Amino acid sequence: MKQQLNRYSISVSGLRWAVGLVVLLESIHFTFSASAAHHFAQAGLPQWARPALGGTEIAAALLSLVPAASLLGGYLLLIVFAIAAVLHFLRGEFDVGSLIVYGMAVIVCMAHRNKQSVEAWDER
Repeated sequence: MKQQLNRYSISVSGLRWAVGLVVLLESIHFTFSASAAHHFAQAGLPQWARPALGGTEIAAALLSLVPAASLLGGYLLLIVFAIAAVLHFLRGEFDVGSLIVYGMAVIVCMAHRNKQSVEAWDER
């Protein structure tokens, strides 16, 4: 049982790192890329919104990678993903599948964090 839990823990840690790093890299591209700025400007959204959303997403992704702050980072990522989905919907872009997958991966990582804490408490 303990070996199975250890494999599960390693898998979820790998998922947390994969999602965190992918979201971090995409956020950096979104925030600092000239092509992303041009695309964002064509959408008619204010110029301050892109660095605000991107900066928040960068901070949330970094927090999600720090074990002590992963829960806070996870909640922030879920909020950012929800805002991004709403903005896409308002622009008539309904292809938000990647946001849904990222969100579910974040939820799995957050649930595992809580499960691991409870199991460690029960073993005492």
